[in-house]
Amino acid sequence: MPLPARFVLSMGLLVLLLTLVNAGTAQAISPELQRAEVIGGLAAVGLMLIAVLWTRANPRSAERQELPGEQGLILAEELDDAVRQELGWGSHMLLTATSAATVLVYWRGRVVLRRGLIADGSFEPGAISQRAMERESLVSMVKTALFPGRGEFDAVLPDLPAVVVAPIGPNGVVILGGWSERCFTRSDEIWLKGWIERLRTTLEQSSSLSLDSLSST
Repeated sequence: MPLPARFVLSMGLLVLLLTLVNAGTAQAISPELQRAEVIGGLAAVGLMLIAVLWTRANPRSAERQELPGEQGLILAEELDDAVRQELGWGSHMLLTATSAATVLVYWRGRVVLRRGLIADGSFEPGAISQRAMERESLVSMVKTALFPGRGEFDAVLPDLPAVVVAPIGPNGVVILGGWSERCFTRSDEIWLKGWIERLRTTLEQSSSLSLDSLSST
């Protein structure tokens, strides 16, 4: 329970105790005393209710988990400078400004970036990633243990407690793996969507990642 909520709860208990003491030491029961007792009781209950609601509105954050993998940065070969700069800047911001432990960018059939904690697996989009790209809508898995298809992200990093799958249109996806359950906020998702709009433009304008160059590799 947060410290302010504890203080409000203690005040509620104190008011309730004083109300009971006042009633127990009264020499006679009068309408004024009864009204005062009712008001005191309601005030005590109200303070205790505020403390409970305060605690629910500020739940404890899930503890950061120990995840496998080693810190690193892997960029696909033959990327031009504009793509490298955009991927480097965006992934750095995601790893420092959010609770992301790992970032993976998949574009037109291959992984073009892995950064943060890196595992040895070879990532291929599964059902969840494919659905995100087809619908062009973000998928937030606040607790991966509740999702049957979470195994497709083991190649990103095993046992990720939280994952955000953000499509780069129908041809790619950005995957964020978090340190703990429910670690990504609404603001994180909005910021991620904004960066992806920039990234998509850069990727689509890149000659090194055009459909012709990919088909020839």
